[in-house]
Amino acid sequence: MLHLLRRVVNRLDPLFIIFVLIPTVAAILYYGVFASDVFISESKFVVRSPEKSSPSAIGLLLKGAGFSNAGDEIHVAQGFLDSRDALRELDRDGQFRRAYSRPTISVFNRFDPLGWNGTFEALFKYYKSRVGVEYDAGSSITTLTVRAYQPGDARKFNEQLLRMAEVTVNRLNSRGRQDLIQFANAEVEIAKNQARDAALALSAFRNAKGLVDPDKQAVIQLQMISKLQDELIATKTQLRELREYAPQSPQVPVLVTRIAGLEEEIGRQSGLIAGDQKSLAASAAQYQRLILESQFADRQLAAAMASLQEAQNEARRKQAYVERIAEPNLPDEALEPSRFRSMLTTFMLSMIIWGVASMLLAGIREHRN
Repeated sequence: MLHLLRRVVNRLDPLFIIFVLIPTVAAILYYGVFASDVFISESKFVVRSPEKSSPSAIGLLLKGAGFSNAGDEIHVAQGFLDSRDALRELDRDGQFRRAYSRPTISVFNRFDPLGWNGTFEALFKYYKSRVGVEYDAGSSITTLTVRAYQPGDARKFNEQLLRMAEVTVNRLNSRGRQDLIQFANAEVEIAKNQARDAALALSAFRNAKGLVDPDKQAVIQLQMISKLQDELIATKTQLRELREYAPQSPQVPVLVTRIAGLEEEIGRQSGLIAGDQKSLAASAAQYQRLILESQFADRQLAAAMASLQEAQNEARRKQAYVERIAEPNLPDEALEPSRFRSMLTTFMLSMIIWGVASMLLAGIREHRN
């Protein structure tokens, strides 16, 4: 029998042995004997938000029901599942490493079969080959698949990863609410300080000048000057009549003195309204500036408080969450590897490569001849 086999092999083309026979035999041995059965657990979920819109048909349907798909949160959840933190959380007590290092798993599929490289980075590379996260932009559905060599392991790790995605989205919500309200609170505190400083500056000005409102005070001063001028005109008229009809009357010196007093008082009152730096006109400019600053600070405070209220309402509404569409399944049949198809694919590819190599070699020989 061995002699017959040796004679058959000796008659075969060496290229056929190298490109077809050896790869095909290796594939038959690997897929037929050594490769371990792989069980796949799959789950599906979406991340919903009551605010954001989605252009897809499902998104429009959800929007009609008062919900839409959350764009940022889904990418954050997907990024977390693909991260080292997810593996570190999943392998906190070494369960992931133990599940994929069992002696029952083929040495070709087991993690670190020879014990040469059991580092975390090597485990993360292995984790990436066993956990898949796919996001469908059309339906906004994320599919999470876990490949394991025990059906229970595949389902357990899928469930744990799904919970971690939910925790990540919840943590993102909490952080977003805190940042939103903290920023609004900071704006309110700044506006409060500005309003207080403006009010204190206005109060200090009033205390220093002894004025409540220079404009109203100027109106009172003008009314007083007007009355003094009326009285001055009447006194001058009376004096002119006495000098005309009774120039020796003792009332004449009295009226002259009174006219002088009225003119002096009118000049003094006019000086209080406009004149030096202490006049009402000079104080009115500074008062108007302080009033404008105070009013502007009050408006800023009102706007900041309105923004804070809006931020609080926004934080209450902004609640993205993970909605499970399909729970992690417990596979009852190994879906991988596809043994026969893989063997056939290897054989077909080997035949193609052998054919191409034979044609190239024949061309080279013909060129030499």
